[in-house]
Amino acid sequence: MTAIAGSMALAAKNKDSVAVPGGLALSECSGYEDWAAVSVSRPQDPEKLNLIVANPEMIAAYLAGIADNGKPFPDGSKIMKMLWLPQANEVAPFPVQEPGTLTGIGCMVKDNGRFADTGGWGYMQFDYDSVSDTFKPNTDVQGNDATCGASCHQAAEATDFVFTSYAKR
Repeated sequence: MTAIAGSMALAAKNKDSVAVPGGLALSECSGYEDWAAVSVSRPQDPEKLNLIVANPEMIAAYLAGIADNGKPFPDGSKIMKMLWLPQANEVAPFPVQEPGTLTGIGCMVKDNGRFADTGGWGYMQFDYDSVSDTFKPNTDVQGNDATCGASCHQAAEATDFVFTSYAKR
């Protein structure tokens, strides 16, 4: 996972300036390349490999039992999902997939003051363009504000609107 996060540090010329119109800026999750892993996921449609990482405040909350204990994550918690198309590892002596082309990232930011209408969370989605090495807001998914993920994340209300549990180590 360290190699994956390290490769992200080299990518994207516009991380400090890209923002969802009327929503969050990617710079609000600055430093995510070095955040600790929460878990991985593998959606089937479309098939992707995802690494979910969180900032130190959110990792501390996970380690304290949040959200499994029914308590909400504290303000300042941030969680990021990085999405790749899978590719075969040609060197491994067994079939294994690893991250190939980066396709996008998504982030949730906990701020009860700013996002009181969405359970305290703001959401952002960015597509990655490997040709230009830049991110752009995914307004098809995102819309033009920070509340787009609220309706999808309603299903996870019992875990403070966060789908991903902290994986056992």
